[in-house]
Amino acid sequence: MTVGTNSSPAATNAAGTPFLGAVPAQHPGSGRTGPDNADPTGLGIDPDDLPDGLVIADDTGRVICFNSAAARLTALAPAEALGARIDRALPLEDLDGRRWWALTDPYGGLATRRGQPERNLLLPGGREVLVSARYVRAHPTGPLRRLVVTLRGTEARRRTERSHAELIATVAHELRSPLTSVKGFTATLLAKWERFTDDQKRLMLETVDADAGRITRLIAELLDISRIDSGRLEVRRQPVDIATAVGRHVQALTANGQAPDRFLVRVSRSLPALWADPDKIDQILGNLLENAVRHGEGTVTIDVSPTSLTNAAGKIEKGTAVTVTDEGPGIPEESMGRVFTRFWRGSKRGGTGLGLYIVKGIVEAHGGTITVGRGPGGGAEFRFILPVGAPAYLAQ
Repeated sequence: MTVGTNSSPAATNAAGTPFLGAVPAQHPGSGRTGPDNADPTGLGIDPDDLPDGLVIADDTGRVICFNSAAARLTALAPAEALGARIDRALPLEDLDGRRWWALTDPYGGLATRRGQPERNLLLPGGREVLVSARYVRAHPTGPLRRLVVTLRGTEARRRTERSHAELIATVAHELRSPLTSVKGFTATLLAKWERFTDDQKRLMLETVDADAGRITRLIAELLDISRIDSGRLEVRRQPVDIATAVGRHVQALTANGQAPDRFLVRVSRSLPALWADPDKIDQILGNLLENAVRHGEGTVTIDVSPTSLTNAAGKIEKGTAVTVTDEGPGIPEESMGRVFTRFWRGSKRGGTGLGLYIVKGIVEAHGGTITVGRGPGGGAEFRFILPVGAPAYLAQ
C-alpha cells in the first residue's frame, strides 16, 4: 500500500531515517485524507470495529490512524491526534517516569528491530495502559515505513490478578486447617503411641484420614479449575444411566445420616440415551445435591426429564434435563449472576466457593447449559441440560 510523505522535510539521522524529535508538528485538523486514509490498516476493515486501540504512524512519525478505542483509552479526540507526531499524540512514560519514545526510538534505533512487546505504560494523568508496537519495514533492515501501536486497558488483567490472588488466599486458608490437624495428630501418635488406647488411636487416625481426604478434594478442584480455564478439560463419553446415578447419590447421602424422606426423585420414562463422562456426571450431581442438603431446607426434589436444546451449530437436538430444587431460603436475586463465579458462597457453612464454578465448566464442556433460579417453594433451583452426545457413527 502506498504511503504518502510529509510535505515538510523531516530531519534525519546519519542513516537518513527520520526521528521523532525532528518531525514537524502538525495542526490537529491536518490529518491525512485521500486513499491512504480510507483504510490505514490495509486489511479492508474499519479500525473503529477493532476492540483494542489502534494507532498508526507513517514513515515521518505522523499519526494517520487513531481509532475509537484509542480515543476512549486516551481521552483524546481522533481529530486532535491525526496529523500530530506520535510522541505528542501518545506521550507515554514507563513506570519509572521515563519517556517511552525516547527509550525505544523506533525511527532512529537499530533497523533490525521488529517491534516492542506488550508492557504497562502510563498516559498523562497516571492512567495505566498495555502498549505493544510493530515496526513495518519494506525489507528486514530497511527504514521504518509504518509504526503500528496497539493499546489495551488494564482492567481485565487486574481482574485476573485479583482472581489469582484470591485463589491463592483461599487455598492457603483451606489447606492450613487440615494440614495442622494431620501434623498435630501424627506427631502426637508418634511421640506417645503407647499411652493411647486402641479406640483413641483409631479416632485420631480417622480424623487424619478425613483431613487428608479434604486436602485431596481441594487439590482435585484446583486441577479442574486449571483445566477449565485453559480449555483442556477432557470429556470421556460413554453411555450413562442418569437415573441410576441420581439414585446412587441419594443413597450415599441417606447412608451418611440424611433422612430418606427428605429426597423426592422423579424420573421420566422416555429419557433419550445419554453419552457423557460418568465421573464428571457424578461430580455435577454430588455438588448440586450436597449444596441442596447443606444450604437448603425441607425436601430436596430431583427431576430428570427429556428436553431439547440448540447446539453450537444452531440445530435442535435431544437432551436430558436434571433439576435439583430445595425448600430453603433460596438465593437472593442480586446474587444469582455470581453463583457460578469463583469463590461465591451462598452461606457461611464452609466450602471453598469453587464447586459451582467447576460444575458450570463441566456442563459446558459437555455442550450443555446450567441455570439457577427460584423453585416453586421459594428455595434454590439448579437445572442443567446435557445433549445426547452420541458418537457420530451412532448419530448417522
